[in-house]
Parts: sequence; C-alpha cells; structure tokens
Amino acid sequence: MDEAPGAPVDPAHGRAEVRGRPSGETPIYAALDLGTNNCRLLIAAPTARGFRIIDAFSRIVRLGEGLSRSGRLGEAAMERAIGALRICAAKIGRRGASRVSAVATQACRSAANGPWFLEQVAERTGLRLSIISPREEAQLSVAGCLSLLDRNARAALVVDVGGGSTEMSWIDLAARGLEVAPRRMAHGNLPIKAWLSVPIGVVTLAERFPESVHDGAAWFRSMVEAMKGRIGAFSRADDFRAIFAAGGAHLVGTSGAITSLAGLHLGLARYDRARVDGLWMTRAECDAVTSRLAGLSVAERAAQPCIGPGRADLVMAGAAILRAVQELWPCERVRVADRGLREGLLLSLMSEDRRGRSRRKSLNRGVAR
Repeated sequence: MDEAPGAPVDPAHGRAEVRGRPSGETPIYAALDLGTNNCRLLIAAPTARGFRIIDAFSRIVRLGEGLSRSGRLGEAAMERAIGALRICAAKIGRRGASRVSAVATQACRSAANGPWFLEQVAERTGLRLSIISPREEAQLSVAGCLSLLDRNARAALVVDVGGGSTEMSWIDLAARGLEVAPRRMAHGNLPIKAWLSVPIGVVTLAERFPESVHDGAAWFRSMVEAMKGRIGAFSRADDFRAIFAAGGAHLVGTSGAITSLAGLHLGLARYDRARVDGLWMTRAECDAVTSRLAGLSVAERAAQPCIGPGRADLVMAGAAILRAVQELWPCERVRVADRGLREGLLLSLMSEDRRGRSRRKSLNRGVAR
C-alpha cells in the first residue's frame, strides 16, 4: 500500500506536521531506504529543533522474496522495487531535494546479484543507492528514534525488525550528551554501548517457517526459538542485564510488523501514525494482541485495516521476533516507533551540512582577521 503524505511525524517534536515546500532558500533533504520488504522515502526541510516532513512514500515490494533459498534477487522482485523507486525519483525531482541519501540494506547486502541490481537502479531511475553495513543500519535506526527514549530510564534496547535482518542496540540513557537535540547529534556519536545484527527478519523467518494451520502454537513457538537461538549467546550487552532485572530499562520497537501490532491493539479503523508512533505498550498488551492475531487466518489478518494483504503473512513472524527479544531481555514497557532509519538518514545529512557551515564560518572569520 502506498503511503500518502498524510501526517508524518517530526522526530524532534513528536508532532504531525505536513506543509508544502518552504519558500526561500530552505534546503530540501530526501532519505530513501530500500529494504528487504519495503521501499520508503521521506522528504523534509530542516527546522530549529528537527525537521518538517513535506512528502513521503512507502510501498511493500518484497525485494528479498525467495532470497533465503536462492541467494539471488528474483526478476519479479527487482521489477517491483524499480517501479517503486521510479516513483521516489519523481517525488525527489518535484520537491527539488538538494541533498539525497539513498541506501539499501540486507537484501542487497546478501544477494549475489545485489550490486548488479543497484547498477540497474541507477541506469533506470537515476537513483544511486549505497549498501550500508549492519552497524550503520543500527546507528541510523537509533538516531531516528532518539526522541522516543524515556530519559527517566537508565537504559533502552532499540529493536529494528526488518524484512531480512534485525538490529538490536543497547543504549546507555545516563550517557552525557543525550540532552542535545536529535538534529545536532551525528549518528556516529550515539551512546550505543552494544549492538547486534541478526540476518533474520520477517520475510526470511516467514519463509523458513511456512505457516501451519494445524498447530499454530507450535509453529509460532518454533519461530520464537529460532530467533532466541541467534541472539541468546550474545554477551556484549550483559552489563545491562541488572538494569533490565531492576525495571530500569525499556524497549523501542521499530518495524512495520510492530506498528501493525500497535494499530490492532488500539482497534483503529484505519492506520493512524499520529496515534501509533510513540505509543507505550506493556508486555501483557503485546502478548494479548499476538494471541488475538494467532487466532486469525491469513485472510482474516489481511482484512485488518492496520495489517492489510501486504503484511498478513509476515506479521506473526514480526510478533515472534518481538516475543523472542522480550523473553531474553524482559522489561515491562515497549515504545512503538513509526520511524527509524529514514529519519536517521535525514538527521545525519542535516548534521553534516550544519558542521560544514560551521567550518566555513570559522574559516571566514579567520580570513577576516
């Protein structure tokens, strides 16, 4: 489903704000994220404390469909992605974006023909996408979610569930500098004390475990255990375990699957980003909505307004990944994020430009003297 400009949220303020293109010389920035499942675009103009969204686009393209079995991107999947990217290129051109950051993640990282596909993208759309590393993907997701962190907590775990991978970042909320506005913080300076990237996302997990209509509980449990098996041995975040055990931490969940769970929890008649983004859910509420979903068929899930046919066969995999994280890193609260990598890209671009302007001013002052 395409994402209308609707009411994207300014990550620095947590408010929905959509306007036309600003007048004058205000620079326009664009951030494009081509993932294993989705193609997403944000176009924004900077403000004093963050940025203002002026256009947005999102489409499920399933670029990574069948990749876990073949090791290659399929022809139909690549055509779907190129079709969405053409729309993105047109929007970027219409809005006059002067700075564009376009990235590809796990599907293009792992596919044998990923680099070739990106050459085709450049030739057919004019967009030049860079494949980013799992570490940079985790940093950007955290940068995009900074304003959702509860500064009264001692730690947070940001969980970015993608189509082909899951990034987990442990944040020290007592670190100095967190009071700085997100726009002023480069993603390389974030207080991430440990991070883990697992090459399992909703598409790869769902393909590995085809849904069983005969024993849904066992099928769901198999997905949970598969994910736990990949993250359970990770020890570099063990310093945070006492904080979690004492109730001093919370999760931030960013993914289409997790926002779908939140929409179902709220009983929304249609998806409303303003109500979902920043929502707090308890562990019990997450378990309850997962149980409700488990009782629905794929067709019944597709009929849910906050899920739809594009995610109907993937949302339970997303719920399983969230359940695995909650069982290994138990805490009472989860904050739902309808933001992440794209917002991090925008903030990073604006931070780079800000530093560049500061350097030029310093040089000019030196020349004047």
